[in-house]
Amino acid sequence: MTYLSSLLGSGLRSTMVTRERALAGRDGYAYPIAPTHTVLGTPLQGPWPEGTRVLYVAMGCFWGAERAFWQLPGVVTTAVGYQGGFTTYPSYQEVCTGMTGHTEMVLVAYDPAVVSDTDVLQRFWESHDPTQGFRQGNDIGTQYRSAIYTTTPEQAAAALTTRDAYAPRLAAAGYGQITTEIRTADEAGTFYYAEDYHQQYLDKNPDGYCGLGGTGVSCPLPTGA
Repeated sequence: MTYLSSLLGSGLRSTMVTRERALAGRDGYAYPIAPTHTVLGTPLQGPWPEGTRVLYVAMGCFWGAERAFWQLPGVVTTAVGYQGGFTTYPSYQEVCTGMTGHTEMVLVAYDPAVVSDTDVLQRFWESHDPTQGFRQGNDIGTQYRSAIYTTTPEQAAAALTTRDAYAPRLAAAGYGQITTEIRTADEAGTFYYAEDYHQQYLDKNPDGYCGLGGTGVSCPLPTGA
């Protein structure tokens, strides 16, 4: 991912594009969407079992981020895509220019009877550095920003509670303020599925690039979570 960004140059943007300057996009996908998760064997776009919850998280390059969640017990399916920007049905190449406003997102569909909202969010916080702004390690640009987009009030409350529990732990370890963007999925806008070769990339390419790296600081779960 870093190599591709370096080739595209303009993908190394450190400021968000405005709606007025963003690429226009298109009316539909320019590529087919993979139907099935290559590891879990479940539908990428549903339908999923009744009661399944969906949370959208961004934590840098989505290749390694997706794997972190499909390995979590209770997860029904995962998929990678683009969200939080302005361009409709963007391509990966367009997102890399920094001119769509999207971040590289992971859709996490899970059974809350097996894995709780806070369990999913603990995996999120501990698997990356949420203090880096528009970057994650060597991956630099607005598409690599940390974000949580929620679909239920319970998720929204858990996102804020876990953030506020994690912040002093990070500060004590010498890290700065958390820069993670937290808002509802409705506010963030449509989740656009990424191209097939990105889906479950590290299953298809076991030796492929993974920029995922946490801080080594544990995130405490709220009492009763």
